[in-house]
Amino acid sequence: MADTDAGLADREAPAPEGRWRRIAREGFWDNNVVFAQLLALCPLLAVTSTATNGLGLGLATLFVMVLAAVLVSTLRGLITDPVRIPVFILLIATLVTVVDLFMEAHLNPLYQALGLFIPLIVTNCAILARAEVFASRHPPAEAAFDGLMMGLGFTAILVVLGGVRELLGAGTLFDQAGLMLGDAFAFLEITVFPDYPGFLLMVLPPGGFIALGFLMAGKRLLDRRREAQTT
Repeated sequence: MADTDAGLADREAPAPEGRWRRIAREGFWDNNVVFAQLLALCPLLAVTSTATNGLGLGLATLFVMVLAAVLVSTLRGLITDPVRIPVFILLIATLVTVVDLFMEAHLNPLYQALGLFIPLIVTNCAILARAEVFASRHPPAEAAFDGLMMGLGFTAILVVLGGVRELLGAGTLFDQAGLMLGDAFAFLEITVFPDYPGFLLMVLPPGGFIALGFLMAGKRLLDRRREAQTT
């Protein structure tokens, strides 16, 4: 009993500064949803024909990841083991429904562009995995920060991959951002190569696989270089 109380106290104690840095590094880079865990590849490749689509789906997923982590962490003492997975899925599905209805009402062009992949955020294994592995075992502040960094890491990959494909495929960046995300995002719209004929392959699914492969190879090279410098 004493051991159990000690373990609970350790989980409830504020995270030391080093732990916050570790959570940030793992969420955004070392344990990145795409590069390390290879999760959510279906929506990643399907919607990243433009950076705007990637940013829209990334922000929606980020919102769900953070709030799901907070809810799971806050309610973890009330959720029993036999029903924890169904409860986690129910919480995630509720949040996704809120996001889906909000985007349909206020960001309809983006909603139409992303289509089925908004409700399919429910099936994103990364959200459920972090709820089970991290949020259910840590206090709300740490769980929220973990969800934030995981979401930011996922969003960054969506935007970078979408930007690469859009740039090579159409010569633009964040095309129609003002229309899809609101007037506040109109400043992101850039025409990099005027009168560019376009490279169709990059906006098709094979282009997504090719671009993702190069990005993953680049991350591996950076990781190896960092390891070499620390040894």
